[in-house]
Amino acid sequence: MDALASQILITSRFEEQSRRLREEAEARGARLIPIIREGNFKVEDVVLTLEKAYLASEEHQVILLAGDQFSDVVQNKLLKVIEEPPPKKSFVLLFRSKAAILPTIRSRLPVTILDEAEEETTLDLDLGSLELGSVYAFLQNHSRIGADEARKIVERLLTEALSSGAYDLDERALDMFRDAVKALDMGSPVSFVLTAVFLKLLAKKRRKKAVGP
Repeated sequence: MDALASQILITSRFEEQSRRLREEAEARGARLIPIIREGNFKVEDVVLTLEKAYLASEEHQVILLAGDQFSDVVQNKLLKVIEEPPPKKSFVLLFRSKAAILPTIRSRLPVTILDEAEEETTLDLDLGSLELGSVYAFLQNHSRIGADEARKIVERLLTEALSSGAYDLDERALDMFRDAVKALDMGSPVSFVLTAVFLKLLAKKRRKKAVGP
């Protein structure tokens, strides 16, 4: 995919990606405009983004947005300009977590996971035959993990649940994964968040149809 096209990149290496995109932009006669925030990407940052986006330009400009967290309000305020970018503008958004992206944003931009090693968390759990007993054992085995590892588990649960085809995951269910990541970022107890995610998965599990005699 074109490195300067509008897209979402999942990574924790914001500065590294900013340097890479700047080099690519300079090599192609374009300009990178980075708006990178430690902590929350705020509404005032959206205002700055819109100001940059609607300034006329003779050169192609790539507006790079990055932050530890993008609230629902912030993502909704960015939606229109991302969906209909001004001439000679593209947007690259850096998220730390795929589950943190609103479905409306995710449906409009391609998503690429860059930190593959971090994404490939092994669950040691068969989601196709998930039941309360296996959930309880999993939670017991992961009772002392931190928020970072729990975030990776939530990401992996989402990936495997979607690929398994064993769950009815509508938009509200997908929002649950995003809210779980947000709760972890805000300091909610890991055990509470993971338990809530697993209970929701169990509730969304497709029931096998009974086979008649």
